[in-house]
Amino acid sequence: MLEAHDLAARRGTARLFAGLGFRVDAGSVLVVTGANGRGKTTLLRMLAGLSMPESGEIRLDGAAVEPFSPALRNAVAFAGHALALKDEFSARENLASLVELSGAPAADAEIDAALERVALGSRRSLPARVLSQGQRRRIGLARLALSRRRVWILDEPVTALDAAGAALLAHLVAHHLDGGGLAVAATHAPLGLPPDRVRALSLD
Repeated sequence: MLEAHDLAARRGTARLFAGLGFRVDAGSVLVVTGANGRGKTTLLRMLAGLSMPESGEIRLDGAAVEPFSPALRNAVAFAGHALALKDEFSARENLASLVELSGAPAADAEIDAALERVALGSRRSLPARVLSQGQRRRIGLARLALSRRRVWILDEPVTALDAAGAALLAHLVAHHLDGGGLAVAATHAPLGLPPDRVRALSLD
């Protein structure tokens, strides 16, 4: 369970939001919407333990967590809109590096299986610079497929994905929820999940 109580944030002198509160239970996803500049990414970074709110409190399983809390960051898989890939690394090398940085390295066979799962098996040896934006996004999906973190924070996860990629994302998120995980996603595109699993939060 992930909760926010009375969260507020500013960018410079501009107030992004205030008095924000919600709860996301295991098996469900919170979809955050709002116009550009309303604080969607700011909120996601707070929930991932990567930045500090102006005020308010975040709770994980009922216990308050401080900004930059190791407990929160160790529970979260954060997928930002920036892909953080090295252009000269192959798809396989990039995935292995991302998984290693998460603190839960995977075996070679697991890396290969994850790339096959996102339809990149035949392209695993190609440098990332020659892959399309959608294929680069699929490396991020493969990282999620390998993640053992129970809270997924996703910033515009459908961007650059074709219909098949979006369906794959929906399958991965549904599998994560089925396993007792939860997710928070900032997106204007449907995630393809059953309505009873989705809660909405608008920052407009």
